[in-house]
Amino acid sequence: MADKGNITKKDLVEEISERTGQTQVQVKTIVETFLNSLATSLLEGSNIEIRGFGRFKLKERKKRVARNPRTGETVLIEAGTKPVFEPSKDLIKSLNDVLIAAEEASAPVKSDA
Repeated sequence: MADKGNITKKDLVEEISERTGQTQVQVKTIVETFLNSLATSLLEGSNIEIRGFGRFKLKERKKRVARNPRTGETVLIEAGTKPVFEPSKDLIKSLNDVLIAAEEASAPVKSDA
């Protein structure tokens, strides 16, 4: 499947606006409110589960030793927390089904001759 590039918040707002008939200003408010709610929930220590899509959660990272690839110098990376996204089984299956169908559609037809 060809790389389509990144989709920005503006792109999402435009598409949702076209599909729903809402103004871009209204949709932008909704999208920003949704994203702010996700961030606030994570900051409060909550996981966010969207059935059929996936789960946003925080993952603890332990302190570790790494190496600077340019200098070869050993660097200590402090422990921390990072947000992660875990796709649902439904989302993974849907993506794989679409990718398989796209590959089959572009595969050369074999001849029995």
